[in-house]
Order: sequence, then structure tokens, then C-alpha cells
Amino acid sequence: MDQSSLLAIKKHINSDILAKNWSQQTSFCTWIGVICGRRHPRVISLDLSNMDLRGTIATEIGNLSFLTFLDIRNNILSGSIPAQIGNLRHLRVLDMAHNQLNGHIPQSVGLLRRLEGLNLRNNYLSGDIPTSLSTCVQLTTLDLSFNNLTGNIPLSFGNLSQLQQIFLKSNQLTGISLGFNKLEGSIPTEFWNLTKIQFVSLPRNRLEGTIPPSISNLSALVVFEIGENSFHGTIPQEMGQLSHLRWLGLATNKLNGEVPQSIFNLSVLEALGFGFNNLSGYIPSTIDKTFPNIKYFDLAKNRFYGRIPNSISNLSRLTSLQLDVNSFSGEIPINLGNLHLLEKLGLEGNELTNNISKPEQDFISSLTNCNYLRTLDISYNPITGVLPKSLGSGNLSESLEMFSLYSCRIISPIPNELGNLSNLLWLSLGYNDLTGVIPTALGRLSNMQLLAIQGNKLQGSISHVLCNLKNLYYVDFSENNFSGKIPRCSGDLPFLRRIYLDSNAFSSYIPSSLWSSERVERMNLSNNFINGSLSPEIGKMKSLIGLDLSGNHLSGDIPGTISKLQNLVYLSLSNNKLEGPLTDSFSDLKGLEYLDLSINNLSGPIPKSLEALTNLHYFNVSFNKLRGEIPDGGPFANLTYDSFMGNKCLCGAARFKVEECKTSVSKPSRKMQLLKYILPAIGSVLLAAFILFLIMRNRCVKLSTATPSDFPPRPVHERISYYEILRATRNLDDANLIGRGSFGSVYKGCFSDTMVAAVKVFNLDVQGALTSFDIECQILRSVRHRNLVRVITSISNLDFKALVLAFMPNGNLEKWLYSAYCSINIFQKLEIMVDVATALEYLHDGYSSPIVHCDLKPQNILLDENMVAHVGDFGIARLLTQEKRMHQTRTLGTIGYMAPEYGMEGLVSTMADVYSYGILLMEICSRKKPVDEMFCGELSMRKWMQESLPNCVVEVVDNELLNMDDLSRRVIYESCMTSTIELALACTADIPEVRPSMKEVLARIKKIKLNLSNSN
Repeated sequence: MDQSSLLAIKKHINSDILAKNWSQQTSFCTWIGVICGRRHPRVISLDLSNMDLRGTIATEIGNLSFLTFLDIRNNILSGSIPAQIGNLRHLRVLDMAHNQLNGHIPQSVGLLRRLEGLNLRNNYLSGDIPTSLSTCVQLTTLDLSFNNLTGNIPLSFGNLSQLQQIFLKSNQLTGISLGFNKLEGSIPTEFWNLTKIQFVSLPRNRLEGTIPPSISNLSALVVFEIGENSFHGTIPQEMGQLSHLRWLGLATNKLNGEVPQSIFNLSVLEALGFGFNNLSGYIPSTIDKTFPNIKYFDLAKNRFYGRIPNSISNLSRLTSLQLDVNSFSGEIPINLGNLHLLEKLGLEGNELTNNISKPEQDFISSLTNCNYLRTLDISYNPITGVLPKSLGSGNLSESLEMFSLYSCRIISPIPNELGNLSNLLWLSLGYNDLTGVIPTALGRLSNMQLLAIQGNKLQGSISHVLCNLKNLYYVDFSENNFSGKIPRCSGDLPFLRRIYLDSNAFSSYIPSSLWSSERVERMNLSNNFINGSLSPEIGKMKSLIGLDLSGNHLSGDIPGTISKLQNLVYLSLSNNKLEGPLTDSFSDLKGLEYLDLSINNLSGPIPKSLEALTNLHYFNVSFNKLRGEIPDGGPFANLTYDSFMGNKCLCGAARFKVEECKTSVSKPSRKMQLLKYILPAIGSVLLAAFILFLIMRNRCVKLSTATPSDFPPRPVHERISYYEILRATRNLDDANLIGRGSFGSVYKGCFSDTMVAAVKVFNLDVQGALTSFDIECQILRSVRHRNLVRVITSISNLDFKALVLAFMPNGNLEKWLYSAYCSINIFQKLEIMVDVATALEYLHDGYSSPIVHCDLKPQNILLDENMVAHVGDFGIARLLTQEKRMHQTRTLGTIGYMAPEYGMEGLVSTMADVYSYGILLMEICSRKKPVDEMFCGELSMRKWMQESLPNCVVEVVDNELLNMDDLSRRVIYESCMTSTIELALACTADIPEVRPSMKEVLARIKKIKLNLSNSN
């Protein structure tokens, strides 16, 4: 019987190993991976791990009734876990981790009463955790991490009395792991009675509630990790009774209040993470006595206060000390160099007052004794004095990778010794009082990626430094007194993306190599003495997003090749000597949002084609020599007099404070064109034309007599920094939290009285977050559409990445569908779905390469103040090519909204978005989620909708949509819902090729909306 079962298993699996080895010519007990019992020829162990198996798990596996050990991890098996697994009553270890299994975990697993270890991590399993698992009373190890499990932690888990280790995230420990799922609710009360438990780790879920005093019952607890959830309240005093605790992680929650001093009595503690909460308190002076084993100490971004005790220098095992963005005051201890194992020291954003010129306050020199220090950040503190030469000596010369002393009060020149920091990647000395020249020695830092020394009093040339730093990504020398030429080598730096040289005294011309740089994304050379013309080679800067050349002496025409900058969002050429016509080429820059050409010598008309720049919200051509009619369509409908003042020969609407246009100038006739080009030798005609030209020129283009005081203030393009984000969001306070996603959190940020934005902060500790950030940057910087969420800017450094997005005051669609305090009628719902279809049609067909969103759902549809829908969250989107219209990925979207080919095979095409749109239509109609508990077994949302047609639509449609007394209107509304459901069913066809394109979908949903409107 076992042999036939094994052969059935083999039949469902594609494997060269099994094909050759599992042969009926030999005893099955000798087959690879098979172990039989000593007393009988029955299979007791089956180990097929790491064999690159493909296929599914056959139901016949349940016939191996004597099996005690089953290991098929690290393969490429797909499909569901068969319910017959529950027949293996002798099974003690079941390991199916790191495959592509999907579906629900079968309840029959609860029949495995002898099971001690269950590992299903890193698959695509969904649904709730089976409550039947609580009957596996011998269970000591359970790992379900990195799946798509939802719902609550079963209350009955408190019955697992043999558990010694519980942790609900992905790491190298053993125990129960459910991290990186979507579990919600609070921790069951019964949990706190598991007195044998050693490990509890529940991060990266949606859990909430408080930490109860009964946590003291877990007297054997070694690890307690609940980071990145929504726990609130205070830390109970009783936590200090957990004398075996080695790891305490409460970071990124909503905890508040004073930290109990009993916490500092946990003498075996090795890691304490309280960052990103609203906690307060002080560090006791005896911390070296109470925390002798501490390695990781994180209090960042809270409200701790007081002095940093000198005794912290005695924590000899410390590798990471993060006290940044708090209210610590006084002096930094000068003996931090005793921490020989220290790798990261974060003290920025406090009120620390050392004068490092005084030996008794110079803590930096002592840090040269640290063998492994890689990150040193003491920015935003009132630290004064001169940078010590010792900074470039000792162990730091080889270990230091990131040094930031931004916005302090440091004076004097930059010491040559900084050039000894051979592995330095990041140097930030901006906004101090540094003087002198950049030392030549900095040119030796060949690994440097970021060099920011803006806002100082530095002078001289920069060529000798810049040309040697071949790995530079970001350079900011702005707001200094640098002079000379912009180095020719600046365009030859292969990794350079951001260059800021503004507000200096650079002269001469912009080197041709810089014009040809295809990778530079932002360049600011404003407020210098640069002359010459704009090179036609500017069209080669394909990646350019922002360009500011204002306040220089540039002359000549604006080249037409500027139309090739398809990624350009911001352009300022104001306050130069540019002349010639306002080129039509600007109309090709569809993503342009900011255009300032003021205070130049531009002439001719304003091209009407600029009305096509639908994203343009700032336009300024004041104080030029423009003439003719001011366009009034597109973005011009919202502009005022300030944008056009100082041009004497413009006409147009009254709000522009110019004369009304009386007559339009007709185009020259074909005969006149022939005369112009064929008979140029006729002197009288030339003379008459020349005289007429002079007369018109004198009448229309006299130089403006306006004084500099008449000029409007020049707009300043502010770059948003990391610390501006902290200020705008109040240190990422949960009071400003808008929502959490798979890869990060979104906060409301108030940057000024007039600027409110959404800040999406990526959690770089989560696998895939960095890739998600890169994808969003790549896609959102390229696409522009009224129904896509607009990106204002991005912030990226070594350990912080965020996007600043347009703020949507009406939240997301999910709120309007399910909140008791919000509601939308049938017209609004259809309008929203038209907006969403319009956005998807643009992504699929309106851009140079098709873009697949991959995660369309109500949470990712945001509504502005006018209830216009905007599609957002492109973290797992895929950019296809014209040649390759399908892509395969292991990064999956949200259960319930994924197309079958996407969820099962990872196949991504535009048809996957069409499927998600169809599910969304069903949800809009029914006000039920596709993962509603009613959809189980054979009944899916699609099947439920399909069975309602044609006569039972009223049974599936949300009652509020049809709640009316007017019978005739009700019939019309039912007909509308029937058409909508029919469209949804077409979109969700199992075969992708059968589904309509988004162009067809958009046309049909518009027609449904129009029919409903005309019927009312």
C-alpha cells in the first residue's frame, strides 16, 4: 500500500531525481528520502527537502499511516495542502516551508495529536489560523510566518501547555511564528497563562490592545517582541519581574507614559527596543549595574529627557546605541570610546551642548578607540567648537561609514584628517560655520556616495575633490562661497543623481559633459554667475526631474530639445538673459508641474499648446517681452496677473489685468509665403518688410522700466529633508498616522500653513521594502495623471526612505464603503469606478510601456476634497515592455483581489488588473469583501454574483443603493446594477484572454453611468 501511495505522489511531481530513483524494480524502502521501520516495511520518514520538486501534493500522502516525519521544504510545490494530511495520526514533524503552497490550512491538521513541530513558513497560505491546532497538545514548534494569514490569534491557543517558545515573526529561532501576516485583534487573555513560554514575538501584524500586568505570569519568558503593531497604553510595572528576559522589543507602537524603573532591573537583558512610541522617562545613572549584558539599546523618537549618564560608557557589550530625536540635554559622555564593540551611535535631534574644542568635553576623540563604529550621527544639537583632527585616526579610519554633524555650531576649516576615513560613504556637515577651502585629502575618499557641506562659509574651487569621488550619488555644496568653473568631470561621475551647487559664485559656462549626463535626476545651479547658452544636448538628460538654473547670466534661445525631458516636473530658468520665442516644445512635457521663465528677454506669443500641460500648477513668464493673447484653457484657467505682469503687449481675460484682445492675427496666405521665400531678392519688399518690422518692434517690445523692487518675490524650491519630515509629522507621531501597509506607514505631515502632505515611510527591516521603494520611485516619477496619486518628492538615505505624496483629505474608498459614519450613493460609486478605470486605462495604454498595478483594492483608492478618486500604492507594480506583455513574480498582491493566474503562478499582465477591477465592482455593488466569511467552500464572490443574474440582483446588491419608495427609479437602479455586475463578471473570467481590456471596460462603465444619469 505504501509503495502505491509513493508512486501516486511521484506522479504529481516533476523531478528527475524521483523519476530515476523511485523505481518498482527496487524496494521502496531503499528509495531516496524514504525510511522504513525496523520491524515492518512501512514508511516512517519521508524527507524530500531541497530537491527542486515541482508540482502538487497528492492526496495519497494521507495513506502513509505510519509516517512520523515529513519534510518537503525548500522546493517549488504549489497547490493546496490536502485535507488527507489529517490521516497521519503518528506524525510528529511536518515541514512544508519555502514552497508556493496556497489556499487555507486544513482543519484536519488538528487531528495530528502527536505533532510536535509544524513549519509552513514562506508560502502563500491564506485565511484564518485553524482553531483545531489547539488540539495538538504536544506542539512545541509552530512556524506560519511569511504567509497571508488573516483574522485573530485563536483563543484556544492558550491550551497548548507544552509550548516553551512562542514568536510570531520571521527569524532564526524556533517556536510559534506567525509574523509578517495580517493578524488582528488583541492577544488572547489565555496567552498570559502559558507559564512555560520562553519566546513571544508578534511583530508586523495588526494587533492592538494593551500589555496587561498578567504578563508577569510568563516567568520563563526570554524574548518578548511585539514591534510594529498598534499596542497602546503604558508599559506595566510587572514587566520588570521577568528576570529571564533577554530581548524586549516594543518599537513602533502607540505606547505612552513613563517607562517603569523596574525595567532597568532586568539584569540579563541583551536588547531593548522602545523606538517610535510616545514613551518618556530618564536613563538611570546605575544603568551599567542593571544592564551589564545589554547589546542593543534603542529609545529613538520618543520623549525621554535628562542627561545621558556617564555610566553608559561602561556597557562594554553595547553594539547599537540609539537615543536620537528625544529631549536629552547636558553633555555627551566623553568616555564613549570604552564601548569597543559599538557599531551605531545615534544622538541627533536632542539638546546636547558639548564644546568639542575643550578636552574635557571632546567625546569624538575617544570614539577612535571603537573598533567597529560604522554610523555616527550627532546632527541637530547645539554642539560647538572645532572638529578634532583625531576624527580621522585610530579605528575610525577604517570602520566609519556614515558621519553626520548637520546643523550644529561647528566652526573653523574642515580638517585634512577626514581624508583618512577610507571607508566613508556618507559625510554630512551642512549648516555649520565651516570656513576655508575643501581639503584636498577628501579626494581620497573613493567610496563616498553622499557629500553634503551646504550652508557654510567655504570657498575656493571644488574640482580637485569632486573629480576623484567616482561613486558619488548625492552632492550638495549649495549656500557657500565657492567660485571658479563647474568641473568638467561632474558629468562623468557614473552614479551621480543629485547635484546642488546653488547660491555660490561659480562662473563660466556649464560643461558639455554635464549636459550629456543621462542619469542625473535633480540639478540646481541657481544664483551663481554662470553664462553661455542652454546647450541642445540638454535633451540627453533623460532622467531629469528637477532643473533650476535661475539667477545666472544665461543667454540665447531655449533649445527645442528640451521636449525630450519627459520626466521633468520642475523647471526654473528665471532671472537670466534668455531671448527668442517661448518654444512650443514645452507642451511635450506632460508631467511638468512648475515652470518659471520670468525676468528674461523672451519674445513672441505664449503658445496655446501649453494648455495641454494638465499637471502644471505654477507658471510664471512675468517681465519678458511677450505679446499676443494669453491662453485661457487648461492650467491657465487658474492663473492670475502675477504670472504675466511686466509684459506690455499681452492681451486676454480681465483677471490678467491686460487689454482685451480685439482682433486675431490671421495666418499669412500661401501667396505671401511664396513671396517670402521665393522672391527674397526684391529689394523693395525686403525694405518695406524691414521697416514694418522695426515699427512693430518699437511699439510692442520696449524695455520695461520696472525696478527690481517691482519684481515679485522669486519662488524658492525647497527640498524636503529627513528632519523636516520629523517636524511635519511630530516625530512620526501615531496621532498623525493615516494607515499602515505591507512595507511601511503613512503619516499626515504639516510642512507649513499652506502645505499638507502624506508621508509614506518605508520600513527597511521588512523584506522587500527597499525594492518596493525603488519600484514606486521608478513608476511614479514617470507617470502623471489626474487619477493617480501625485508624488511631491522622495527622501532617501542609508536607513530612511520615504515618499511625500499629495494629501487626500477624504481618505480611502474602504472607509466610505464600510464606515458607519460615511456613505456614498450609487452615482458617487460609479463616478469613482470611472476614475479608477481611467487611471488603469492610462497605465495600460497611455504610457510608453504598460504598467500593471498588481494590488488594486479599496485601501489603495484615495479620494481628494472633491471625491475624485486617485489610485495609489505602486509598491509591487510591474513595468512591462511592448515586447514582453507578461511578467512572472513571487511578490503577490492581496488575497481576494488577485487574478487566478497571478495568485497561483505569479503571472502578471494587464489582465490581472482587469480582474481586480471586476472584484472591486462586485464589492462596490454588494458592500461585501471578497474574503467575507460567507465565501467559503465552493461559494466565491464571483459565483454568488453570477447566480444572482438575471432575476435576483436585489439579493446581492447593498440595500442602501436600492432603498427608495419610487418603484420606477428602483427598476432603473436595478438595471444599472445588473449591467455593472455583468461587466464585473466579464472582468473576472478565469481565462485572461477572455477578459475585456481596460479601454473596453472604461467605455462600458461610462455608458452605465451615463444611462443612469439620463434616466434621472
